[in-house]
Amino acid sequence: MFGQPALNASNPNNDTVVPNSPSDGVSSLTFSASSQFLVASSWASTVSCWETQVAEGMGSAQVNVAPRAQITVPAPALCTSMSADSQNVFVGLGDGTAQMWTLGQPQAQTFGKHDAPIRSIHFVPALSCVFTGSWDKTIKCWDVRQPTPTASVQLPERCYSMDVAHPLMVVATAERKLCVYDLSNANWQRPYRVEDSPLKHQTRCVRCFPDREGFAIGSIEGRVAIHHVDAKDAHKNFAFKCHRDTQDGRAGQASTCNIYAVNDIAFHNLGTFATAGSDGVFNFWDKDSKQRLMAFKRADRPISCAAFSPAGTLYAYALSYDWSRGSESHTPTDPNTIMLHKVQKDEITQRNKKPGRK
Repeated sequence: MFGQPALNASNPNNDTVVPNSPSDGVSSLTFSASSQFLVASSWASTVSCWETQVAEGMGSAQVNVAPRAQITVPAPALCTSMSADSQNVFVGLGDGTAQMWTLGQPQAQTFGKHDAPIRSIHFVPALSCVFTGSWDKTIKCWDVRQPTPTASVQLPERCYSMDVAHPLMVVATAERKLCVYDLSNANWQRPYRVEDSPLKHQTRCVRCFPDREGFAIGSIEGRVAIHHVDAKDAHKNFAFKCHRDTQDGRAGQASTCNIYAVNDIAFHNLGTFATAGSDGVFNFWDKDSKQRLMAFKRADRPISCAAFSPAGTLYAYALSYDWSRGSESHTPTDPNTIMLHKVQKDEITQRNKKPGRK
């Protein structure tokens, strides 16, 4: 069955609805290196895979998506990654186990274990290994053929988010700590830098620049920080507000501002990026010119996670409750819906870039 656009409050941008979305909260979205497959993990203890088809390049085209496979795992699936050959899916679970699912097989195999939930998982092709970050305050590096990790690194606090763009690895932990690692260093287990986040509130997500020169941080307070690794580029660091709405007050009353979490950040291969928030909005940005490239219409549910395809032609996002407003705002009957947005060239390309500026 092919996904079709259905314009309504849940799909105000007329994007393609992915069929057979998970029955509970969507925790991560990952594309294969070939951009052919989309994988989602869920609090329903499922991992699902779809096959996507889209015309070459960025422009107007039909997006087709069909279910490929789904498995059930022993605990809520919190994060996913894929092998370079697009054949294996790596999954981090809420019970602390790391599993590998070979597409086409009926179940996944356990290859690693933490003492607490795994919050982030990344396959690193350059090293042929899998990195896992956990609430047990460790990062572990795995050769999936071996029962024990090849390395285990202590973190200052619980891992909330992690990203790898070899050789750069950045881990965001509780208490607003950022740990930066150089995986090309033989002694990579010793962080290149440990520092406080430039944002004042809890970190929600961290993502590396495609050029490995820095990373973007999103917080629960509707802010994003652009941060560079090299000290000589510190003058390029900045932060900005986003995912907020201001409502005018009644006569004699001050206006109010609703602030939403930045749940995910995804970089396009052009170096521009997207933010997705608890407000049900996703935006495209250019960090170099410090401007928003595109603001999309607001959906009626939070966006819990999102990802660009490596080819840059698709942006996947999940409309799913994120618990940012507590249990009292949760409506169990609300569906969890994965959407595919066909990326247009003028939406994501840098504009007004000054000559000679890098």
